[in-house]
Amino acid sequence: MPDDFLIARNPEADSALPFLVRIPLGASGIVLKAKGTWPRTTKIYCHRTSGWPDEPDIIERIPTRSCTRRGAAIELVLDRRRESRSQFVLTYARGREAIFWQSARTTKQARPRVRVPTARAGGPHQSEPLEILIDSHERYAWKFATQQVTTRSQPLAAGDYGVELDGRLVAAVERKSLADLTASLLNGSLRFALTELDQLPRAAVVVEERYSRVFGSAYSQPAVLADAIGECQARYPRVPIIFAENRKLAQEWTYRFLAAASRELADDAIALLRIAELPVAGAIAPRPPSSQTTRSSQTTRSSQTTRSSQTTPSTKHIRAWALTQGLTVADRGRLRPEVLAAYAAAHES
Repeated sequence: MPDDFLIARNPEADSALPFLVRIPLGASGIVLKAKGTWPRTTKIYCHRTSGWPDEPDIIERIPTRSCTRRGAAIELVLDRRRESRSQFVLTYARGREAIFWQSARTTKQARPRVRVPTARAGGPHQSEPLEILIDSHERYAWKFATQQVTTRSQPLAAGDYGVELDGRLVAAVERKSLADLTASLLNGSLRFALTELDQLPRAAVVVEERYSRVFGSAYSQPAVLADAIGECQARYPRVPIIFAENRKLAQEWTYRFLAAASRELADDAIALLRIAELPVAGAIAPRPPSSQTTRSSQTTRSSQTTRSSQTTPSTKHIRAWALTQGLTVADRGRLRPEVLAAYAAAHES
């Protein structure tokens, strides 16, 4: 029986499970393909494979204290101070064997002792389910199985999940595990993602972990990560970074945020006029220079000052005006951009 627990790279380049693990149980051990190298943020899906390669690309070799089969689980205790205990659970799904690699922490996170509400976002007056766009490059995407939504996969110009109005991406959420967040902070890729998100009317980054776990990272100094998070938040204040404790709550927060963003932007006539200027298919228009932005904001404030009402017109008000002008509008829902443009043109003076 092998004495060490081994982790290597999967030689199959096109496999969705990029790692191999060899469990020191039996005469030659049990070899599995695995999605990750250790269950830190969530349990890891594994699949049996034929055997250990002749010349493996070893990532880790850890001495084993004990490895025991107990019913449908293999309990593994490694000879190291941190991340020493884990468990491989063997089960069956749809008639096929499924193996999940979990630790005590991921098992606890899977049950945060909170009950996620099933009520539709927006309350009972929200008659239609929200459609959430999922980036086609997102692997192991959220299913939103407990939320009242429909999903559609397509390439997104920013974020991993989003909503659109009139065919334009208007709100998006970038999803991160703690390991992904750490890597993107250290290599600088998170700032590029935040720059793209900042172009949208509404955007956020949601992390499938508690903020306290930042200070327990084994791959970087906690102060470096904390400073990098603070700097990103200060540089991009319009894109909040939310720590949502685990995958389930991160998904729930994303659903509520996208629903609220969609509802707010649909009811905001001024925002809809700006959205109509965005390119279609979720592409992001470049932000104007600061001088243009200043002149535009000054013009907007001057125009608003000369109006008889200082508040943004409601959808109900614009719909009533459109009917008096003989324009065709629906009884409910969002107004077409041409109706909003006509209203804005008629009230410029």
